[in-house]
Amino acid sequence: MAPLSVFRVALLVSFSVFLTVVLGLGLPALLNAAMRMLGLPETNVTECIVMLYLLFVLYVATPRIPRGLVEVKGKAVFVTGCDSGFGHALAKHLHELGFTVFAGCLLKDKGGDGAKELEDLNSDRMKVIQLDVCSEEQVNQAVEYIKDSLPDSERGLWAVVNNAGVSTFGEVEFTSMDTYKQVSEVNLWGTIRVTKAVLPLIRRAKGRVVNLASMYGRMGNIMRSPYCVSKYGVEAFSDCLRYEMKAWGVKVSIVEPGNFIVATGILTRDIVASTANKLWSEAPSHVKEDYGKTHFEQHMALMRSYCNSGQKDVAPVLDDITDAIMSKRPYARYNPMEPHWWIRMQVMTHLPGAISDFLYF
Repeated sequence: MAPLSVFRVALLVSFSVFLTVVLGLGLPALLNAAMRMLGLPETNVTECIVMLYLLFVLYVATPRIPRGLVEVKGKAVFVTGCDSGFGHALAKHLHELGFTVFAGCLLKDKGGDGAKELEDLNSDRMKVIQLDVCSEEQVNQAVEYIKDSLPDSERGLWAVVNNAGVSTFGEVEFTSMDTYKQVSEVNLWGTIRVTKAVLPLIRRAKGRVVNLASMYGRMGNIMRSPYCVSKYGVEAFSDCLRYEMKAWGVKVSIVEPGNFIVATGILTRDIVASTANKLWSEAPSHVKEDYGKTHFEQHMALMRSYCNSGQKDVAPVLDDITDAIMSKRPYARYNPMEPHWWIRMQVMTHLPGAISDFLYF
């Protein structure tokens, strides 16, 4: 963790220097004009540029400021998607911290390895629940079980972490409408469905809603439109919910992980191969003819190259989710990602599209 933090600080500070130099070419003239309008001496322009630069460096280089922690004792957290990946690791992590964990697993009733491993902890603070977030019935049953299991349901549930999700890829014209619906059904509608069902319990506790989005909920990319659409939706839903829940004392946070393909195993060469075969076989004949097999294979090779990429440790994501649950003043957004992805996200969300398009596409 430490080497990554030092590396990130170095890259981000370098990026801030780059921005300062670029902006320095046009910013003085703009600031001079503003100073004249305000009737202030133009000699203050240099000081303004230096101050902007220092503020940016402080923002990217300053470690997270301690904001106090809530007491863990007696608090319970509901986590979805605990069969594997982030959810499985998070359930064990929160249990170790002393929380009572309601771990929703898609494959519990089918004897899934992830659910079984959590059950084998043999702890009365680890309660594994059968949960398909696409099923209204299973979601309602899970919430009823949580109500019955809480020692005092009037005190409510401290937090829900909407982690369950799926990923896929494919160019727009190769991707069926069913795929768009299926991905959004889990990633977006599953998040909304679970949140709405459990929100009365969260409100009673003045607790937390933590939604797992993605860096692709803030910026698009080729081959990822179904996933991006669903995660953009999670971002919008979470923002709206945060505004509404402020009056109730409920904190809503979004966690936007970067590339954790290796750590989670969400994309393998076998998955790429099977998805590629499906995309090509189901594509309309005119799309195959227009794009050509060579173009298609090049993009599939690109996806295969991602299989061994990304961070190998899920700890940054777990740390941010834990902070969102335990901090007295959690952030609205967390960005656990490698420095180059963080920089790309800032460029694509803050600079004109013509610039980001030129740099990345």
